[in-house]
Amino acid sequence: MNQQQQMQVVLPSKMVTRLIIANVVIWIAGVLVLQGLILHNNMVFDLFALVPAKVVTEFWIWQLFTYMFLHEPAVTHILFNMLILWWFGSELENRWGGRFFLTYYLVCGVGAGAIYLVGSLIYYFITGKVFSMAAPVVGASGAAYGLLLAYGLLFGERVIAFMMLFPMKARYFTMIIGAVELFTLMDSGMGSGVANLAHLGGIIVGFLFLSFVARWRSRNSSSGTKRGRRLKLVVDNERTMPKQADQGPKYWN
Repeated sequence: MNQQQQMQVVLPSKMVTRLIIANVVIWIAGVLVLQGLILHNNMVFDLFALVPAKVVTEFWIWQLFTYMFLHEPAVTHILFNMLILWWFGSELENRWGGRFFLTYYLVCGVGAGAIYLVGSLIYYFITGKVFSMAAPVVGASGAAYGLLLAYGLLFGERVIAFMMLFPMKARYFTMIIGAVELFTLMDSGMGSGVANLAHLGGIIVGFLFLSFVARWRSRNSSSGTKRGRRLKLVVDNERTMPKQADQGPKYWN
């Protein structure tokens, strides 16, 4: 492996840093301290986690937004999501800019929650099982999977060490992650205890959002071509990137 293929340290970008701080502060103050040490109940999750039954019957629609800033008390949950946000989100923000990155992140998170909500309703009407309607969903995974999708599209040739052992291109890594979530959902349904549908929802919404933006920009560009209607327009972002953006880390571990 030559020097250019070695992993380079990428510091969190501005908006990514703010999102990580917000998630960590809410996790410590809201989940660990307020809910765990002071209240000794699940009031924070009851109010702000995504509970499909409450969104449908009591119109607690804010949960579609707030759930993505809550995480389980176990440190592995928030650690995994924040690492994805840091590693993959920083390069996306550097390519897009903070405003578009934040918009994309939130759209993927809210959209993933909405898809999970619809899926839970369909599952309930078909099976009569209420688990997915009553169980709270928390975590930034839906938005994080949207970041993985965007990274696979924009930086598909980058090499990632899958499971820290198997080097592969980012595009294939994204495909594998999506396939694992799909097969897990098909095998376990909505009662697995993991919101696989929300993960897939983040991927689906991310792709639809980028497709919409690409088409919208091409229609509003006097020089738009048929090729410009594809996602490449979003990749290029209609601006010249600095050299260091193309010389970023080629190898993620």
